[in-house]
Amino acid sequence: MAVTGEGSVPGTGAAARGLRAVVIGASGYIGTNLVPRLAAQGWDVRATSRNPEVLAARDWDRVELVEADILDAPSLERALHGAHVAFYLVHCMAAGGDFAALERQGARNLVAAANAASLQRLVYLGGLTPENPESQHLKARVETGEILRSADCDVVEIRAGMIVGAGSAAWEVIRDLVNHLPLMITPRWVRSRSAPIALDNLLAYLVGVAELRIQGNPIYEVAGPEVISYEDMMLTYGDLIGKRPIIIDVPLLTPKLSSYWLRLITSVPTNIAAALIEGLAHDFVAHDAPIRQLLPQRLLTFRESAKAALAAEKAHAITTRWVEGSLACRDWNPKYGFYAKRAGAEADSSAPIDTLWRIVLTFGGDGDFFYANVLWRSRRLIDWCLGGSAMRHSRRHPGELRVGDVFGGWRVIGVTPRERLTLLLEMRAPGSGVLEFSLQPTDSGSRVRAMAYWHPAGVWGLLYWYALWPFHAYLFRGLTRCIAHRGGQEELRGSPDVHGC
Repeated sequence: MAVTGEGSVPGTGAAARGLRAVVIGASGYIGTNLVPRLAAQGWDVRATSRNPEVLAARDWDRVELVEADILDAPSLERALHGAHVAFYLVHCMAAGGDFAALERQGARNLVAAANAASLQRLVYLGGLTPENPESQHLKARVETGEILRSADCDVVEIRAGMIVGAGSAAWEVIRDLVNHLPLMITPRWVRSRSAPIALDNLLAYLVGVAELRIQGNPIYEVAGPEVISYEDMMLTYGDLIGKRPIIIDVPLLTPKLSSYWLRLITSVPTNIAAALIEGLAHDFVAHDAPIRQLLPQRLLTFRESAKAALAAEKAHAITTRWVEGSLACRDWNPKYGFYAKRAGAEADSSAPIDTLWRIVLTFGGDGDFFYANVLWRSRRLIDWCLGGSAMRHSRRHPGELRVGDVFGGWRVIGVTPRERLTLLLEMRAPGSGVLEFSLQPTDSGSRVRAMAYWHPAGVWGLLYWYALWPFHAYLFRGLTRCIAHRGGQEELRGSPDVHGC
């Protein structure tokens, strides 16, 4: 049950006074959408992430970007310095294992940093939780909130169930199931009920509680206007995209067993999907009357929320880096998986970054793809037989690449000198693929990493990925080792070794 602070009344618009808000976990799904909304409403925004490169790719205006890690207490203190309000949006489900311990430690570090910075208010996004939850994921949300409420400042916790919007893990599980499976043999949890909330409605609540005068440390449950089963959500989404999935529930399939099944079907990161599935045996019904009275707004139904999410994608309104589901790399097609299946390898070399970078830039020159060239050529021939253009384009320059270059079935979509080369698959395939080479220095030289990302389009996209899966370890391990070897040979000889490993 939600608890409200007595005497809560509307404030005078804190944002209008130019106060500073810090978004902890700004690179995540909610943070990515919250940061520009705060900036648009007049807040002085500081966005934090463990990886500031991801934040830089957002290309936000008037937003300060800061590197911070919840497990690094000094970085949190620096991030909160001079701040008035902080939004805590970090969850560690992707870490797997005992992620709850990481979340507890992160919460303690944040409390210490908030006290040191004399923070005025902390807004925490938690999750709807049934009585006596068994799920580690749900327990961790409750425990994190309890720790945060020990801070000296006001602490407002927002508890939400499923959030409907592109990139929300629960929403993407729904989409992947419908997109990939015309017939579903599902566990009983598909009949569990939830109160999904539209992304826009949730953002309005988050910003609203930061601007109100609120006494104490209230907990507000938020939800959409209806309670609906996961089965009905899948049927509704299918109706919106012109699919009619057949759903058959089997009692023997427990949430634990279904988490293993979802690893094959969905592109949502495995640890996140498994943590979510643990809690699906419960009904999640919110008691949201207090916050609806405090911050009245029109709440979208699930169908309206789903339509809004799809419309945002079609309007190219999602600000994500390509590896997180960039629409451009998915042909702006909502039927492609938002999250990507991944495969790759890395290798160390005694050569410096500059040497490896010169070698990476020769990828595909004269038909040389560094390793297993017969496999690369065979794939291009298959594309040619299907009417594709992989055999029609050659490199513009043997040792230079720039954004927009097309060669050997690939298009250059990103070049960060001495750091990263990103290629989009141009060959015909049931989905969208990206190949990225990245370099980083080491104590003894440098490291090269090759990573493939695949956004499957329907069941054929999944079958395509798994058909190639046996070749991935062989190909990428050999590819990175060959680049590393060539770099070492070039350093020894003092001249480029373009061909051969």
